[in-house]
Amino acid sequence: MSAAPLLALRRIAKSFAGVRALRGVDFELHAGEVHALLGENGAGKSTLIKVITGAHQPDTGEITVAGQPVSELTPASAQALGIACIYQQPALFPDLTVAENIALRLESLGALGRVRWSARRTRAAELLARVGATISPDAEVRSLSMPEQQLVEIACALGAGARIVIMDEPTASLTQKEQHLLFSVVRDLRKNGVGVIYISHRLEEIFALADRVTVLRDGESVGTHPVADMSEGALIRYMVGREVAQIYPPAESAPGEVALALRAVGCASSGVRDISLEVRAGEIFGLAGLVGAGRTELARVLFGLTPADTGEVLLRGQPVALRSPQDAIAHGIAYVPEDRRRHGVVLDLPIAHNMTMAIHRRLFPTTWLRFGAERSLALDYIRDLAVKCSSPDAPGGSLSGGNQQKVSLARWLATKPRVLILDEPTQGVDVGAKSEIHKIIRGLAKDGLAVLLISSDLPEVLGMSDRLGVMRGGTLTAIFPAGTDAHTVMAAALGQAEKGAA
Repeated sequence: MSAAPLLALRRIAKSFAGVRALRGVDFELHAGEVHALLGENGAGKSTLIKVITGAHQPDTGEITVAGQPVSELTPASAQALGIACIYQQPALFPDLTVAENIALRLESLGALGRVRWSARRTRAAELLARVGATISPDAEVRSLSMPEQQLVEIACALGAGARIVIMDEPTASLTQKEQHLLFSVVRDLRKNGVGVIYISHRLEEIFALADRVTVLRDGESVGTHPVADMSEGALIRYMVGREVAQIYPPAESAPGEVALALRAVGCASSGVRDISLEVRAGEIFGLAGLVGAGRTELARVLFGLTPADTGEVLLRGQPVALRSPQDAIAHGIAYVPEDRRRHGVVLDLPIAHNMTMAIHRRLFPTTWLRFGAERSLALDYIRDLAVKCSSPDAPGGSLSGGNQQKVSLARWLATKPRVLILDEPTQGVDVGAKSEIHKIIRGLAKDGLAVLLISSDLPEVLGMSDRLGVMRGGTLTAIFPAGTDAHTVMAAALGQAEKGAA
């Protein structure tokens, strides 16, 4: 690595309305280095990235790029200096082609300028080839998968001559094959002298890719170390400031009567077929499987979003028709979906409104709005779920990812369900918040709730489940008891195990 850092931040501080988000942070990035940035949600990572990209001006501190001091960094000047950020949700125009999106980022065309369409497509194809993307320049962005859109973003960054590339949770929605392609692109960037700031909650990615790691906690940098000198346990201690010895809390009570039973349930429109299983009160039943196995589709069937057209659903032994979410809620089923951005917390609404959204008719049965009752209920859930917030009136967008997940959970707990479906409940959540959410889930089961837990995190579904089913191709391939090893579960996910029961 060169003596002069490609990027250096010294004593960066930033406050919002009296709340200190960054407290004298130091950070360096060298050319040809992948430098991981870790920390719990709310540790200051997003604020630091916005300082680097010019979206926020630091209150105090110094920034240098390639040894040259930079003052009043703006998004435009950051781009001119070769700084680019690849976000988890790409900021592309869905109705334009890939070539047009790349051109919008890279071309400066006057009102009377002539568009050279052939050259535009050729340039886009060359940039896409550099990142290993087999994407047509003429494809509309809306037709691309999330990983393909991320590759287009990286191609834009390369075309703009980016020397500093920030990747913020780039693999959160990628399959394993797509992750490997992204890792290859990151390594090529490093080989070509680009400095990469890599943000991820997945520690295995840090050990696979990064040269150094800086950990933020409560707005401060608590350490920068070569990744080769660190262990997973040490990184977790730096991040949370304590030992997280038991990530998966043990079961504390025996399951009771059958709360939910499926008998040959299917839905032709969603590809779900011949699902038979039982979930007992006080039990966590995990659903494992590869991406596209049909787990989320089954959850949507049970919540009435895509109603079943074959088979039978029984709740506490009684057959029920779940034709809509209203039917599901009326029968005591709650569903916390995977996509928090679309179906979770409404960022502009107060926390209290978010928590009571699913019970407005019960909370406000007349035209008289009982805001005191709403606030009281919200305060109870803030206390019970340990939501870190300034007040129930704070907007949902002011919360970290882990706390947003708790608010989303509170919304459905307020409906007083008997069956709770959780789809990827800790996706994109840091290790400390993940541990808290696991304890909450285990506590709900202890109180008698039947929990159907869907997770792509195999250690999570193995560690949290009292029993677990494995889905493949829209159907259930096996049911296993707690303590089943990862190899057996993965074999079933790949279609190498016969259907059984536990």
